[in-house]
Amino acid sequence: MRLLRAMLLRDLRLAFRRWGDVVSPLMFFAIVTSLFPLALSPRHDVLQSLGPGVLWIAALLAMLLSLNALFRQDIEDGSMEQLAIGPHPLALLMLYKSLGHWLVAGLPLVALAPLLAVTYYLPGDAVAALCLTLLIGTPTLSLLGSVGAALTAGIRQSSGLLALLVLPLCLPVLMFGSRATALAGQGEDISGPLLLLAAMLALAASLLPLAAAAGIRISLD
Repeated sequence: MRLLRAMLLRDLRLAFRRWGDVVSPLMFFAIVTSLFPLALSPRHDVLQSLGPGVLWIAALLAMLLSLNALFRQDIEDGSMEQLAIGPHPLALLMLYKSLGHWLVAGLPLVALAPLLAVTYYLPGDAVAALCLTLLIGTPTLSLLGSVGAALTAGIRQSSGLLALLVLPLCLPVLMFGSRATALAGQGEDISGPLLLLAAMLALAASLLPLAAAAGIRISLD
């Protein structure tokens, strides 16, 4: 546990030293979601119907921006190779790497989402559902992204390949998250999509660190 805690704190310190890498996804999220109301109809009903999908798509793309360098620095400085040959389970280390990515890239999006939801005239129930679904869904996106980042860690300029690998896997999270937010805006029950998001998170946390560990070993070889 000391190693895992030290690794997580190291990743957080390195991320905040490169503050541009932390701010860029947030700026992208804010800019994209702010431009849609300017380009679309100003009618409240139109913006309310499109808001959940736009906010979730922007959050997904913002998280993809930070995935490209998730493991690359560790591979270049040799620390990832030391972790791979060490006595600790590599899959558990990958889980903590994904947790660090979510704390830096996912959690700030959850905090920023209510402010941007106001531009789409979402009611209070929809804003609460948006925050809840992002809180459950963005860790799944980080875990899915860790697999793609592990497979492309040894390839330079791999942003396009990474997006091609990860985006199809993220579609269920995107669909259920935006659907739950839309249902909440209509005053309907959101327990179905919410439970599916929670089940996907549990499944991702159980299996995807193993896949990320295998991808890292392939990249190191």
